[in-house]
Amino acid sequence: MFPTASLTALLVLAVSVVAKPIVVRDSFVTLPFAKQLNITGALDLVHKDQARAQALRAHGTARANARAQGLNPNSASAVTSIGVTNVAQVYVANVGVGSPATSYSLLIDTGSSNTWLGAGKTYVKTSTSTQTSDRVSVTYGSGSFSGTEFTDTVSLGSGLTITKQSIGVASRSSGFQGFDGILGIGPTDLTLDTLSPDTNTQIPTVTDNLASQGTIPTDLVAVSFEPTTTTSVTNGELTFGGTDSSKFTGSITFIGLTGTSPANEFWGINQSIRYSTGTTILSSTAGIVDTGTTLILIATDALTRYRSATGAVLDNTTGLLRITSAQFSNLKSLFFTTGGATFELTANAQLWPRSLNTAIGGSASSIYLVVNDLGSNSGEGLDFINGYTFLERFYSVFDTTNKRVGFATTSFTTATTN
Repeated sequence: MFPTASLTALLVLAVSVVAKPIVVRDSFVTLPFAKQLNITGALDLVHKDQARAQALRAHGTARANARAQGLNPNSASAVTSIGVTNVAQVYVANVGVGSPATSYSLLIDTGSSNTWLGAGKTYVKTSTSTQTSDRVSVTYGSGSFSGTEFTDTVSLGSGLTITKQSIGVASRSSGFQGFDGILGIGPTDLTLDTLSPDTNTQIPTVTDNLASQGTIPTDLVAVSFEPTTTTSVTNGELTFGGTDSSKFTGSITFIGLTGTSPANEFWGINQSIRYSTGTTILSSTAGIVDTGTTLILIATDALTRYRSATGAVLDNTTGLLRITSAQFSNLKSLFFTTGGATFELTANAQLWPRSLNTAIGGSASSIYLVVNDLGSNSGEGLDFINGYTFLERFYSVFDTTNKRVGFATTSFTTATTN
């Protein structure tokens, strides 16, 4: 399902042990990530992003509807599939489990929260392995697993160890060929209703346990990406518990999480988007920030306004919007306003890397855009997704402790990389 002959890069997981929520240390414990372009043909890039968006929206809406009816939002009737593995790019880390540790290749996911293994390599029990009385199961957009819950020691790089971490050990799984499972670092309440019989038990994520065990001072993850134009490059860093000031410029703008459903079930914020100086693309509305989505997705009616402003046409081969060289010369910036600050996505930053056109089934000489259709009109409570192509231009912070998201500019915000 995940081709090995694909776009691969190493991402770095940096874990800062700090004294305050936003403090930097110079030395990090690092864990290499492999980034893979998870597509098998033309149109996969767009279709996988749109499938993920639809699954996330359906999941959030189901939970909100359950609350409105006075039901448990995590009951079986409220939980729908989340398209975690239905993404165009995946991030993979080698994670140690047990003592002595066995290394497992796990997908890194901010859209789910259970950590599990056994899809590929068999779980090796050691003296730190303890089986609980629960079964565990999760259904994703294009895969699932079920098995038994254990607690065990989890190692994320040299010197970073979590004790008694809940892990699922799969006796059955589908959709995870080539990988051993998932390292879930999404919202903790997504783990509710995944255990049986303890359906109302919330499972602390690896990030939660890093904080509660004193390894990091606060439940926070900061993300640094860089624009990528080659098939193999070290271009990212996750920092747990603090931020790395060498990765951003100026100050971080923090935005409180939105109260609008269903965006509020995830890393949701309110934001408006305009093109150039005066063309409103999307009025202030709710959406989400998601490392698992590759493109920048906006509501269908907003995309119509964007196409009109840019002159872009739909490329039937890739599913992306395409512009001519003349239109690129006239392409203006997009401005994302949120939290009282405005973040400029330059004309160059709106392009899919041209050196990777053929990797998505496109023409080497064409110019494609990374803004695309969310698949629904605005006003439905989840009207945009700021995906990877946005985040590679801006430093981002996901702060669970203070219920907020942060953005800052970087040295790559205005780079002409593409």
